[in-house]
Amino acid sequence: MPTPRPTAPARRPLVAATPMAFVKAISHALALRGLSANAALEAAQIAPADTHRPDGRITALQMEWLSAAAMQALDDEALGWFSRPLPWGSYGMLARASLSAPTLGVALKRWCRHHGLLTRDITLAVQTDGDEARIVLTEHRPPGGDGSLREFCFVSVLRNVHGLACWFVDSRIPLLGASFPFAAPPHADAYGVLFDGPTRFDADETAIRFDARYLALPIKRDEAAMNQMLQRALPIQVRPYRRDRLLVQRVRQVLMNQPLDAHNADDLAALLHTSARTLHRQLKEEGATLQALKDEVRRERAIDLLQRTRRPIKQIAAATGFQNEKSFIRAFKAWTGVAPGEWRDARGP
Repeated sequence: MPTPRPTAPARRPLVAATPMAFVKAISHALALRGLSANAALEAAQIAPADTHRPDGRITALQMEWLSAAAMQALDDEALGWFSRPLPWGSYGMLARASLSAPTLGVALKRWCRHHGLLTRDITLAVQTDGDEARIVLTEHRPPGGDGSLREFCFVSVLRNVHGLACWFVDSRIPLLGASFPFAAPPHADAYGVLFDGPTRFDADETAIRFDARYLALPIKRDEAAMNQMLQRALPIQVRPYRRDRLLVQRVRQVLMNQPLDAHNADDLAALLHTSARTLHRQLKEEGATLQALKDEVRRERAIDLLQRTRRPIKQIAAATGFQNEKSFIRAFKAWTGVAPGEWRDARGP
């Protein structure tokens, strides 16, 4: 994505999580064109000597600065990945071409199709399999010509399209996982920051996976928002969205389908590949609480079982996630004003 020249540092320091290997990849891309990386490194406040530290890390903001300077020096938004440069504004053009789509699914398919007009070196496709959606990257020519930019290309392209997808619908889209066809690099631990969910290496495909329901979300952005975003587009790749417009539905689904596995916030958060603290914060941003959702789901399930079955109250209590019959009866009275047995008897056999 296009980005302007580096600006002043952010007020809040960012965690240094981006591997130095990606800095070396950008330096290598510049060297392939006969250019020195020194100016770009200086713009990103990276000492040239630090690039030789195998365990080195830089912040997202430094990566933004470095990428901006390198893109301008190369006049290539793809940073040397492909057999021909992508001129300044190429990724902005792709984003604009997808803006009028009614839903995220249509926008992503359009973006992937149009990406193929810019380069034949890779192709991207949106695929769905039941409740899961994938954005799959297929390689036709080694990035950088000799494959030296392969990891950096694959990671950058997938983070680019994921960040843009989040921006389109103004929602965090948590990933179920990512997969790459190369062996785990020495900095494999950084992938836990770069991508949600587990990352598989030596995989059969290059892809990110997420809940397919996000594809039905409507596009929330307009031309004015697009113009503003394109002034500093790289942050959408490196600074994750906090709001998740499907979070409430996802929590409800887990509570309905796996009530025995979601007794507390920690267990539920683990099933959703997040932390309990993050779960509570994001639910609050959506105007919901975990306890209210648990009560709602338990009430619906209890009423359904009372209506459809003659199962004993003790079994219904267990099926709805209560530790014992007494706590279930007490909760049911709070919901309806009567005990579950009375509620069932009032509705007849």
